[in-house]
Amino acid sequence: MKITVLGAGSWGTTLAILLAGKGHEVTLWAHRPEFARALEAERENRRYLKGSVFPDSLHVVDELHEAVRTADMVVTAVPSQALRETALAFSDLPLDGKIIVNVAKGIELKTGKRMSEVLLEALPQLAPEQLAVLYGPSHAEEVARQHPTTVVACSSSEKTALRVQEAFRTQLFRVYVNTDLVGVEIAGSVKNVIAIATGISDGLGFGDNAKAAIITRGLAEISRLSARLGADPVTMSGLSGVGDLVVTCLSRHSRNRYVGEQIGKGRKLDEVISEMNMIAEGVHTSKAVLELSNRLGVDMPITRAVNEMLFENKPAEQAIMELMTREPKSENY
Repeated sequence: MKITVLGAGSWGTTLAILLAGKGHEVTLWAHRPEFARALEAERENRRYLKGSVFPDSLHVVDELHEAVRTADMVVTAVPSQALRETALAFSDLPLDGKIIVNVAKGIELKTGKRMSEVLLEALPQLAPEQLAVLYGPSHAEEVARQHPTTVVACSSSEKTALRVQEAFRTQLFRVYVNTDLVGVEIAGSVKNVIAIATGISDGLGFGDNAKAAIITRGLAEISRLSARLGADPVTMSGLSGVGDLVVTCLSRHSRNRYVGEQIGKGRKLDEVISEMNMIAEGVHTSKAVLELSNRLGVDMPITRAVNEMLFENKPAEQAIMELMTREPKSENY
């Protein structure tokens, strides 16, 4: 297949290398022309994925229209808050016969929309059955080193999900199929917010009991929100649910957990973000999820506390104490 990957960060680059290694003809699009030229010349992404050499069938460009026009499949790997802008930039192109695979995880600010909803709005010529997402516990650093990884290809069309599965699967990159788009996207996006909370706990010096509590009750929040939106509850126990939640909350590779850890140590959000060269999606998503949950009447106390610590400068110790001393409830409320 001819596959174009939009976004030359660590994850976009990793997937481009994986796909090219399977024999696909792959084009990697970088937003900045000078960055694209450097990647093509050096045959390596020294900024985001140092040490992973590009296969010969992988080429880097900065011209968006041609990269999308010639592709059979387009993988959108730009930051979630930049997805609409990127899609609008090629919304004048015909997309007949193409599959769009989104790998960005997040909820759009102001609209509260999932990434598939953003794409369908920005690309009115795109039919829902042409759209899929690829989510799951998959840190770029480990996939690039060919460590065993499992993810889920999800689309409202099982046929499309199966095509994505076939395009991406390798001996060490196992791809499952799902058709619960709402559940997969909500779980895969909100877990970043819970990872920030877990990092805050680490930054405060708390132990495994606290982390287990945050992960478990965080899953409860994700489950309540996804159920309110009509998702299949079984999805929450899958790769985009428990799987992605655990890896993002516990891994040393997790940017969201790192942000939380620094907040727990008393640092300010702006200071932490300014020194990072990659985006922690959970920061923006936490605000979008809180607004969405308030609008839907879904109780998400951990998400609310994360927002207070990130954006209202509430001391982490105070936020944790308020969470712990809330009115007692049934576990299954």
